[in-house]
Amino acid sequence: MALLDEDRLFPAEARTRSLARGLYEEVKALPIVSPHGHTDPRWYAEDEAFPDPARLFVTPDHYVFRMLFSQGISLDALGVPRADGSVGETDGREIWRLFAQNYHLFRGTPSRLWLDHSFQEVFGLDVPLSAKTADEYYEHIDACLKKPEFRPRALFERFNIEAIATTESPLDDLRWHHMIRQSGWSGKVVTAYRPDAVVDPEFEGFAANVVRFGELTGCDTESWEGYLEAHRRRRAFFKEYGATSTDHGHATARTENLSAQEAARLFAKALVGECTPEEADAFRGHMLTEMARMSLEDGLVMQIHPGAFRNHSTGMMVRHGRDKGFDIPTRTDYVRALKPLLDAVGTEPGLTIIVFTLDETSYARELAPLAGVYPALKLGPAWWFFDSPEGMRRYREMTTETAGFYNTVGFNDDTRAFCSIPARHDVARRVDCAYLATLVAEGRLGLEEAGEVAHDLAYRLAKQAYRL
Repeated sequence: MALLDEDRLFPAEARTRSLARGLYEEVKALPIVSPHGHTDPRWYAEDEAFPDPARLFVTPDHYVFRMLFSQGISLDALGVPRADGSVGETDGREIWRLFAQNYHLFRGTPSRLWLDHSFQEVFGLDVPLSAKTADEYYEHIDACLKKPEFRPRALFERFNIEAIATTESPLDDLRWHHMIRQSGWSGKVVTAYRPDAVVDPEFEGFAANVVRFGELTGCDTESWEGYLEAHRRRRAFFKEYGATSTDHGHATARTENLSAQEAARLFAKALVGECTPEEADAFRGHMLTEMARMSLEDGLVMQIHPGAFRNHSTGMMVRHGRDKGFDIPTRTDYVRALKPLLDAVGTEPGLTIIVFTLDETSYARELAPLAGVYPALKLGPAWWFFDSPEGMRRYREMTTETAGFYNTVGFNDDTRAFCSIPARHDVARRVDCAYLATLVAEGRLGLEEAGEVAHDLAYRLAKQAYRL
């Protein structure tokens, strides 16, 4: 008995399904390029066994524990660490049993597809997870995790990952990336520069972070010019460890192109905690333009991930900290918000700015038309809440007619859940092949062309866009 239908996500109509199946066969085994994500570089550096099934599948994955929390199950009961580092439930088997008892909550969700794919394809399980099979699952996966072939580097190679990028703060010493390099292992794990902690005046500890930033770079980060030079030096340091991109998780897509005097004034206010919310937003917006200018200098691809009201629950932020499932999509304006940045650098063909959204209403109205004309702008794939079959399908339907396929950048999995990486790429390849098959069946695309596009979406575009 298989957990997965071989024709999942393909069209129901027989001829189109056959076309989709044929296209998928050509791309399903392509190497994975994972240009943006949040897996822990320590896994690859130390190459130690994952501790148990619960700590592999449940406690690190906000897609999983946010659903369980929505049904009244506490994060403490799931072993999710608190902000102070303490942990509630520490018995992996008890966490797993609780997860299995509530596995029905994931019916119809992308998480269910990813999890079942991992259970079947990675661990060879062929019975559904439930309260009855919880211990069987736990013991089987736990036994597998004790074997060398289930350690991080072995799984990396088994998953056919050609390259993966992690995401680090400018304050990170990149010790794990250094250890990977020194180990002589051939797996390509690179970092990405995520400067939010030192560009967002509302980030907790901003002033202290900027002081530390100066200590790491030897720059006077109390001065505007010294602060900018610190970014240049830190970006160069990240490039030494393979970075090809920067990443910016701002609440809005607002950009500004302020004078040096005005930017320095806002920076000075930020250092002493005197920025108003409007001034803090203006400073963040200006820093996006500064980062774009630096990308013209050093070649790093720029990613903008706006549109999330992050850490929406104040109580959960205090108790458990950031990234605990309480980031909620918001409406986002791109046409006006991006104009200062695009006026400054948008027509530069040597620059790549990849824009993501959590506001699907902006795809056809704003983002696709912008990416369809500005050389510097590319569309990131359906992301986060829309990293799903329906979200991917809507993305293609709303963007292709204006931006085409080649102003997009393939797929990235943006995940902390290591075993979900091949599952997510498989979903993306199936959905794209289904969409292309529909175009072929409707006489809008030749079959040979569809095959080329399927290969580009699955592999080449991500590799090209992220310079990997």
